[in-house]
Amino acid sequence: MTANKYGSVLTVLLVILIIAILVGAGLLFYNYVIKPRVDKDTTIEAIAEFDRTVEENNDNNQTGENNEGITSIEPNQPGNTGTTNKKIYYKEFVMLGYITIPKTNVKEPILDVVTPESLNTAVAALYPSNPQLNQVGNVVIIGHNYRNGKFFSNNNKLSVGDKIMIKDNTGTELTYTIYQKFQTTEQDTSFYTRNTNGKAEITLSTCTDDSKARIIILARAD
Repeated sequence: MTANKYGSVLTVLLVILIIAILVGAGLLFYNYVIKPRVDKDTTIEAIAEFDRTVEENNDNNQTGENNEGITSIEPNQPGNTGTTNKKIYYKEFVMLGYITIPKTNVKEPILDVVTPESLNTAVAALYPSNPQLNQVGNVVIIGHNYRNGKFFSNNNKLSVGDKIMIKDNTGTELTYTIYQKFQTTEQDTSFYTRNTNGKAEITLSTCTDDSKARIIILARAD
C-alpha cells in the first residue's frame, strides 16, 4: 500500500517535471526563434512603410497638397519652411528615420524619445533634445546590447573605417564612416558637444557585455 502511494507521488512529480521541461523549452524556442523572426518582420514592414510615407510627404510638398491627417513637423532642411509631413510611428513611437549597419546586419528604426519602453522597441536619439538626423552637428543614438545580435549587441565588432547609413524623414540618406571607437563610463557625456567642423556626425552608444562600461562609436558623414 505504501509502495503504491510513493509510486503515485513519483509519477505525479515526474509528470510535473516533464511539463515544466516542455514549457521551458517552449519559452526558449519562442524567445530565441519565433519572437526574433516576428520582430524582424515587423521592423522590415515598419521601414518599408516609413519609405512609402516619406515619398508621399515629398510628393505632397512638391505639389502643394495638404492632405487631411497630415501633421506639420519641423522640416529638416534649413530654410525649407512651409512643408507639411505626416509623422511616422513605430509601435506608438515617432520614427526620425532608420539606421543600417551592413557589417553587423543591423537595420533598425531610430525613435525620437528615450524611455525604457522605447529602448525595448528599437534604438533612439538621446542628444540633442530635439534631434534632426543628417544635419550639421552630433546626434547620439543609443541602443541595448542584448548579446543576441539585436539592436547594438554587435557594436563591439565594428571598427574604424566601417560604414553606417542613416535615412531621415526627408528621404535623405547619408553614409557615415567610423573614425573612433572607445569605452567609457555611463556618466561620460563629454563627447556629446564635440566640434564637428561643419559636418554631420553620429555617436552610437551601448553597454559592454558585462554592463560595466559603454562602447562609444564616432562616425562622420562622407
